[in-house]
Amino acid sequence: MNAGRLGGPWRWGRALTSISGPADGPRLLHFADGTTAETDLVIGADGAFSRVRPAVSPAVPQYSGVSFLEAWFSDVDNRHPEIAELVGQGSAAAADGERGLFAQRNSGGHIRVYIIRRAPADWIERNGLTIDDTAAIRALLLAEYAAWSPSLRRLIADNDGRYVDRPIFALPVPHTWEHNPTVTLLGDAAHLMPPLGLGVNLALLDACELALALARSATVADAVRAYEATIPSGRSLS
Repeated sequence: MNAGRLGGPWRWGRALTSISGPADGPRLLHFADGTTAETDLVIGADGAFSRVRPAVSPAVPQYSGVSFLEAWFSDVDNRHPEIAELVGQGSAAAADGERGLFAQRNSGGHIRVYIIRRAPADWIERNGLTIDDTAAIRALLLAEYAAWSPSLRRLIADNDGRYVDRPIFALPVPHTWEHNPTVTLLGDAAHLMPPLGLGVNLALLDACELALALARSATVADAVRAYEATIPSGRSLS
């Protein structure tokens, strides 16, 4: 979010609720703490359920029908040697068409596992559970993966702490919006997609393209238009 008239380069720790003001600016930012601030350019880099996106697009993320449940394993080489060996220094994956497992070694001796299933977005609530019901969720998952090998079932059953629910949402493709000289989008706010290994990279590329456009263009409006011509599957209707 461009600081514009905020009186400093950035303001951290304030949640944006909405933006208002005329399309040609200045824009007024409304924060959850009741404060407001005026700016000349708003960059919606606020993720899947962007509060900036509605200023230029009516699109809302739709549930993909696939749910990820995240599990964490700590100090894996000492506490979970079998899982550490299975995953190695990179990643491991298995799938049967309806469900899958994806494990990834992270820094600090951690391994993150995604338990991937076709399920309603509210499958936990439909089973009368909450995300804090770790043992009950584990039992339900182990029943679903009953035919899988014991070494793979450890990726479900031996996690440290509770699971993290991550239903997968996506924006329509292509996601387009009318050009606006005072508001633009990048990253998941512009082109939310399933986690295929591209999301963060595209967000970084968007940010670079926008920075270059701002540096090279005569006006902010020209920069926004030039940047939006570069956005993959999310360019504006200029």
